Amino acid sequence: MDPHQPVTLRRQDYTTLALAALGGALEFYDFIIFVFFATVIGQLFFPPDLPEWLRQLQTFAIFAAGYLARPLGGLVMAHFGDKVGRKKMFSLSILLMALPTLVMGALPTFATIGVAAPLLMLLMRMLQGAAIGGEVPGAWVFVAEHVPQQRVGFACGTLTAGLTAGILLGSLVATGISTWLSPADISAYGWRIPFFLGGIFGLIAMYLRRWLHETPVFKQMQQRKSLADKLPIQTILSQHKRSIVVSMLLTWLLSACIVVVILMAPTLMQKQGITAALSLQANSLATIMLLLGCIVAGWAVDRFGAPRALLVGSVLMGICTWHFFHQFHSSTATLFASYALAGFSVGVVGVVPFIMVSTFPAAVRFTGISFSYNLSYAIFGGLTPIFVTLLLQVTALAPAWYVLILAAVGVLVSAYLLASQRGRAVLSEVNI
Repeated sequence: MDPHQPVTLRRQDYTTLALAALGGALEFYDFIIFVFFATVIGQLFFPPDLPEWLRQLQTFAIFAAGYLARPLGGLVMAHFGDKVGRKKMFSLSILLMALPTLVMGALPTFATIGVAAPLLMLLMRMLQGAAIGGEVPGAWVFVAEHVPQQRVGFACGTLTAGLTAGILLGSLVATGISTWLSPADISAYGWRIPFFLGGIFGLIAMYLRRWLHETPVFKQMQQRKSLADKLPIQTILSQHKRSIVVSMLLTWLLSACIVVVILMAPTLMQKQGITAALSLQANSLATIMLLLGCIVAGWAVDRFGAPRALLVGSVLMGICTWHFFHQFHSSTATLFASYALAGFSVGVVGVVPFIMVSTFPAAVRFTGISFSYNLSYAIFGGLTPIFVTLLLQVTALAPAWYVLILAAVGVLVSAYLLASQRGRAVLSEVNI
């Protein structure tokens, strides 16, 4: 086949992509809805006499615990995903996310059971983290191994947009609750609603995934008897160290950008006097632009190559996010415009899964991505809210400086890929 000839996705490819994105969106919603209600959760699940900064720090620490649980859960599911099949683990992960989310919505508060309240919330967050540790790498591998090779970039970018649609859903639900309910009602019962919704919809998504089929790549490995003959984790640690480093750096870029620009920004804006409803409305617009940015980034990968798409996208992100954190307090119009541009620029994360899927061979792909992604997410995604919160005691522009560093990381990784044989070959290794 002519590599320059356009390749279109088949109806089955679109179905696979849609079902994978739907389930992933609901899992992301379940995982991040916590942060949109961080303020009220902090008030309800910790002693009332704590200083406000310490209450916020401890609340974000519970949020971070979900990231710290990712590596173990993701590694276990990835191991079996490489050994017994992608689909089985892909379906299991969403069940393991939905159940703890339902429980979180029903938890009693500190006023009712004391210190047991934050401990139970912590436990549920860790169970959520273990589930999503297998979901995201599994979704990328599942979709990349289904679609035509020439459209893997677009598929990965679109799937990432679908996953982050869960953030948009969380933002919309949080906006609706903040708009329609009074602060007293939110504290009394309103904060529980999004957790119940997420758990129920997660169970529905699990049912829908039963219509998915095992990936052609995994079926071929079974037929050829070319599945990993030893522990996949041993193979990636001994033979794919550079791929691990590249994947971890890119995961830092992906995780921390979304955490700071999309998840933390509404809370940070509220601390500077912007109302909860206005900050969440702006956040919804920024998240819509993030979805568009992910799709554009995926298209750019297929058109120009992943290293170049990453380079241009990282520079754009550095410029747009710097402007946002410097200008959002100027006026409502400036807030919406600058946040929208910042959200679109963060869409560069749509490049990340393509590079990660391409850099590991099929026999250990799930494990390689899961190990790198979840370990990095546990370190950088989990600690970023705490680190930025502490830096805010020094400078109000801590988020801007942090994202600027991430943009520099993206530029350096793209330069490495452009200069290396690995970077030039990264377009041709998604399939066996």
